[in-house]
Amino acid sequence: MAQGIAQVLTDAVGVAISPVPIIAIVLMLFTARARENGSAFVVGWALALAVVSGAAYAVADAGDASTETSASDTVSWAQIVFGVVFLLLAVRAWRNRPQPGDEPEPPGWMAGIEGFTAAKAFGLAVLLVAVNPKNLLLSLGAGSSLAQLGVSTSEAVVSLVVFVVLASVTIAGPVVYYLVRGERAAEQLDAVKGWLVLHNGAVMTVLFVVLGVDLIAKGLPPLGR
Repeated sequence: MAQGIAQVLTDAVGVAISPVPIIAIVLMLFTARARENGSAFVVGWALALAVVSGAAYAVADAGDASTETSASDTVSWAQIVFGVVFLLLAVRAWRNRPQPGDEPEPPGWMAGIEGFTAAKAFGLAVLLVAVNPKNLLLSLGAGSSLAQLGVSTSEAVVSLVVFVVLASVTIAGPVVYYLVRGERAAEQLDAVKGWLVLHNGAVMTVLFVVLGVDLIAKGLPPLGR
């Protein structure tokens, strides 16, 4: 059990450190539909993670990634390619970071969050998992690496549940904090949002480097068998 959970820990932390989704959920908590939209966003986020990682595991497991050499090599090469992609994204994030004195601009779509319904909040969360390269690749990697590891189906399910829960902590956390503290949470949440907007480039650069190196390190050993 511990082996499977350990395998997905880095992926889960990588997904959890997602400034844009965190900023989006905080913005939703300042709207008139804070409770409904915040809850819908959390559900959409967790469900999308579960579907993507679960599908990746099912496909890789059906291909006998733990015993079939060609299938295992495919997973390993995918991890290496994903790792290289993350390193390239790190370079891009560093180059696009705001210069000293510049005021970073959040994505334009965030301006429309005020008018979101619960359905739109749910859909946005799904998109931020399925379309965001980092979250998509890490979710695929979590599922496929469990199949390559050869753990039992029950252990894989538990490991993926842990992956989804840990990857959702930073998204569900602000919502829970808001539900407990109410309007008193506004100041702290606004401070978190401001810090993430300002330091998004630096945070993502470091994260991409760590994830890239980790994936390459995971992919290389099986190729040497």
